[in-house]
Amino acid sequence: MGFRRLDAVVISIVVMSGAGAFACSTNDGAAEALGNSESALRDPARQACVTSKALQRGALGHTDDADTDDTAASDSVDHGQQIFSDRKLHGLDGNGRSCADCHMVSDSFQLSPANAKARYDALQACRTIDPDADDPLFRPVDADDGDSDFSNLTQNGLVPIKFDLPANIKLVDPASCKTAGVPAPCATSATYSVTSETSVRVWRSTPSVFNVANTGPDNHAPLWARGPNNGGGYQLDARVDNLENQALGAFVGHAQVQNTPPASMLTDVAAYENTLFTTATTPASDLEIQGAAVFQRACSTCHNGPGLSTPGPAAPLAIPHFHDITVACPRPTDPANRWSYAVCAPSIARNARTYEISFADGFKMRRTSDDPGRALLTGFVFSAAPPAPGGTCAHPPCGAPILDDWQKFDVSGLHGVSKTAPYFHNNSAATLEDVVIHYEEFFKRISAINPPPALPAILTTDGVNRDRPNVPSERAALVAYLNTL
Repeated sequence: MGFRRLDAVVISIVVMSGAGAFACSTNDGAAEALGNSESALRDPARQACVTSKALQRGALGHTDDADTDDTAASDSVDHGQQIFSDRKLHGLDGNGRSCADCHMVSDSFQLSPANAKARYDALQACRTIDPDADDPLFRPVDADDGDSDFSNLTQNGLVPIKFDLPANIKLVDPASCKTAGVPAPCATSATYSVTSETSVRVWRSTPSVFNVANTGPDNHAPLWARGPNNGGGYQLDARVDNLENQALGAFVGHAQVQNTPPASMLTDVAAYENTLFTTATTPASDLEIQGAAVFQRACSTCHNGPGLSTPGPAAPLAIPHFHDITVACPRPTDPANRWSYAVCAPSIARNARTYEISFADGFKMRRTSDDPGRALLTGFVFSAAPPAPGGTCAHPPCGAPILDDWQKFDVSGLHGVSKTAPYFHNNSAATLEDVVIHYEEFFKRISAINPPPALPAILTTDGVNRDRPNVPSERAALVAYLNTL
C-alpha cells in the first residue's frame, strides 16, 4: 500500500508575507479538504491555519491528514517512503518531525528559504487564533538562532550543525571584539581572547536527496590524504559513509529520537532514497549545445561521473576530491581588482566565527569563516604555503592551500540543479546565473595567484593555453545547459 507516485501530488501555495493574505490550491479540486470554507476566506488568521496545514502536507507529499501506517508497506521501498514522511515514527519517541519536513517533497526534497519562510509566516499568523498550532520544522534543536526568531532558517534556509572542536582549534570570543569596538565577526588579530567552547554550530543548507543514488563514495583517485571517507561520502563535507548512517544521524540529531531505529528501518529509508531521480533533457537548442561544450571544458574536471559529483579524470589533472571554491564568508578580496566575488549577504556573513588554530611548535594562527568545512573533522590546516626551494617551513605543516582541510567540501551533484535553488553550502547563490558568475571570478582568482610561467591544470586543456575557464560571453549558454540536467 505504497504511495510512490509523487507526480500525483501538486500543491500550489501563495503567501503574501506581512499582509495577512494566504491562498492555497490543490490538484484534487477538493477545497473542503483544506478547510477552505467561505468563513476561512473571510478570516486571514483562519486561512493562515489552512495554509500552514497545506504546506506541512505538501512537505510529506500528500494532501490528506491520514496517519502513516508503516506496517502496510508492500516492500522495502514503500516502507522507506512511508518512514520518510512519518512524523510519529512509532516506537522511536521523536519530536514530531519527519525526514520530509526538511527534505520537502513539494520543494524537490530540499528546504528553500522561501518555503521555510512560508511555513513560519503561516504558523505565526495561525497562532493568533490557535496558540497551540504547530509545525515540526521549527524545533529549537536545529532551527532557531538562540533567540527563537528562526531568521537563519527563514531568511537563508540554513540549519545549524554541531561539531566538537578538534583539539587544536578554539573559538575567538565575539564579545571581546565588541569590547574592542570591532564589528563581528572578529578580525584575525591575535589580541582577542578565546572562549572555553568545546563545540561549534555552523549553518548549512539542506541538500536535496534527489539523485542521491548517483552520489556519495566513489573512491576517485587520488584519494584525499585524510579521513573520514577520503573517497567521498554523504553530507556536504562527506562525513557520513552511507545512506543508512545518514538516516540514523538525521533521526538522532534532527528528529531527536529516544530509541535507536532498527537496522531494517534505516535500510528501507536508504532503499527509498535510492529511487529518487530527476529527468534530464538532451540539449536541443543551439544555446544549450553551446553550453554543454562550455560545461565539458570548464566544469567537468570536478563535476564528472554518473552523479556529476566526481572529480576527474585522474590523469592528467589529478583533481583533489574536496574543494574550497571560496563561497564561505567572508570571501577573498583583491586590491588590484583582478577578481571580484559577490559580497556575502549580511544575513549569511553574521554566521562567521573566528577560529584560533594551534600548531605543534606553539605557533597560533587565526582565520574567520562561516564554515571551516572538513577542518572541523580533522583539525588539519597548513600554517603557510610551501617554502621556496631551499627554504624551510617556519611552523609545520606547510603546503598548498588546496590540499589542507580548511573550508573543504565534497563535490555536489548537479542532476536536477535547476529545481534546487539557492546554491552552495550556505545558500549564498540565489540563481544558476549567480553560480556561473561565481565560477567566472573563481577562475580569474586562480589565474591571478598563478601568474605565468605557472600553469595549473585547472586552467588549461592543452598544457599551453589558459583556455579552460568559463567567461562572461558564455554565461547564457552555460546556464541554459545547466537547466537541462
